[in-house]
Amino acid sequence: MSAPSDPTTTLPGLGDCLRQVEIKRLKKALNRCDGVVEAHPQQPQPRNERALLHSLAGDNQAACRDSLAAEQLLKQLPKTTSPDPLLVEEIQLRAKSCRSLTSAPAAGAPSPAGSAG
Repeated sequence: MSAPSDPTTTLPGLGDCLRQVEIKRLKKALNRCDGVVEAHPQQPQPRNERALLHSLAGDNQAACRDSLAAEQLLKQLPKTTSPDPLLVEEIQLRAKSCRSLTSAPAAGAPSPAGSAG
């Protein structure tokens, strides 16, 4: 039987960002997720999950930065890699939402809700 691995030297897993998330402890979850992103810098999943955490925390700019970064990482995956289709769809949907939020409204476009005087 082998000895248990030392948790201080074990890299976080790809799915660790959203492990045991509590709304009251989003900062803790974000800190854990920062470690996952750092441990897996070329993987889109941790960025996508951190985007969700930022969104829950109300930081839409940070959420969009991560969503757009996840989309870029998805495009850079080797062609031999076949990521989860649901992950791909979620990343693309989030990135599309971010692009529509950050692009200037066209002339004659309706005002955002709540801005009417």
